[in-house]
Amino acid sequence: MSSTQDSARPRWRSWLGRAAVIVVAGLVAAGCSAGGQDGGSAAATTPPAPTPSRAYAAAQVQATVTFYSAADNDPPGSTDIAHPSDRHRTAGGSGTFEDPITMATDVREIPVGGVVYSPTLRRYFVMEDDCAPCVQEWGASKKAHVAFWVGGGTDSRVAACEDSLTSARPVTIEYDPPPGLPVDTRPLYSDGKCWPATSPRG
Repeated sequence: MSSTQDSARPRWRSWLGRAAVIVVAGLVAAGCSAGGQDGGSAAATTPPAPTPSRAYAAAQVQATVTFYSAADNDPPGSTDIAHPSDRHRTAGGSGTFEDPITMATDVREIPVGGVVYSPTLRRYFVMEDDCAPCVQEWGASKKAHVAFWVGGGTDSRVAACEDSLTSARPVTIEYDPPPGLPVDTRPLYSDGKCWPATSPRG
């Protein structure tokens, strides 16, 4: 389930959804044609046209970005997520395109499984959890708001890390990003340290 935070750091609870307004669609096209035969001649077949690469929307949006951890998840201390899948059964991820980090928002903004990229953090995130403040803000004003998972920390320093990563102003995130963007796989929070002071994953 999603997390909960106090008034300075909005608390996340396990609700339906989150908020914003970007619908991103990937278009996949494939073409295939075959030549014919005339009487007595050998069959001539035109090779299938190559399938184009998927088109990524790569839509940049200004959004409120906050953070949560096991400490303020619902239930507290857990890594539970509202929408487990084959990709992640619990909150996690390394931030690569192939293994994006768990994110919480409103399903009306980003569908479950939708991916965003943070140029500031240089990480990919995937929609897997619900966020009560995001739902409320979407319902009131269609305000874009996402919550990024910082890790399974439950110690006293994790809240300070969440606060330090949170910007007072909306920041740019990219909906439906392409692969190949710069990635920093250092944990956002680990062993009492907050990114960018964290060490590379072993």
